[in-house]
Amino acid sequence: MLNFAQTEARQKKRSQIVHEHPCYGTEGAHFKFGRIHLPVVSGCNIGCNYCVRKYDCVNESRPGVTSKVITSKEAIERVRFAARNDSRLRVVGIAGPGDPLSSDVTFQTLLHVQNEFPQLTRCVATNGLLLPQKLDELKEVGVTALTITINAVDPDVGSQIYDYVNYRGKTLRGKAAFEVLSKNQLVGLRDAAASGMVVKVNSVYIPGINSDHLVEVAKTVRSLGAYVHNIMPLIPQGKFAQIPAPSMQQIQEVRHACKGILFQFHNCIQCRADAVGVPGEEGRSTTERYKI
Repeated sequence: MLNFAQTEARQKKRSQIVHEHPCYGTEGAHFKFGRIHLPVVSGCNIGCNYCVRKYDCVNESRPGVTSKVITSKEAIERVRFAARNDSRLRVVGIAGPGDPLSSDVTFQTLLHVQNEFPQLTRCVATNGLLLPQKLDELKEVGVTALTITINAVDPDVGSQIYDYVNYRGKTLRGKAAFEVLSKNQLVGLRDAAASGMVVKVNSVYIPGINSDHLVEVAKTVRSLGAYVHNIMPLIPQGKFAQIPAPSMQQIQEVRHACKGILFQFHNCIQCRADAVGVPGEEGRSTTERYKI
């Protein structure tokens, strides 16, 4: 159990993260502070029916897109460049194109960042499959902001969203796959929040599949310690290419239904795995901008 001084220090750190993280805090933070995503992991351990990571266009901005996957050494060079050239940089994140927890390079990279730029918030976005077993490693490299993509908490819904889950040497499908994924997501969320991390939950709004289920997702993740909820529209592609993207009205309606449960984030631009700068300002990939 934390003593008073430890509790006060944790609350102070949490307030700083929320105030300065462009994807967690106030609208002012989103337009004021910058982040850099380091695309150091290519492999992923689950198959989301809405995800396509196999091509890149410098004019395209969506999760999973990067001009190239880089090494840990290249990643720290990018952070150095960004820190020198933009005093608004506050967050170093790893958000793909694969799942960060599936590779040791994530932890190697974040350790370099921790040693050289301790003042920058370290952030990781994950599908959560490996979160319970990797949480201690995240804490060791100073991760204080964590995003978990949780699209469902009901196996009947979740089994429609994921094609497969690769876990402990086995490929699972259907409800069995989702049940393993969901259990690890929720246990990981609970333990991460209890450890003092500020946890954001991303949910992709998929019309006709989880669109009537997101209120239940909000209730569940709030009960486990999530701080903020980011409901994003489906980008029709992959196996969900024929499902139309939800309208902004549909997104706003579900956010309104969830806002009394959990703080809703409204400014997400579904940025690339190599995004850099204040959200909305970058325009081009990190590789093209930095010529690294």
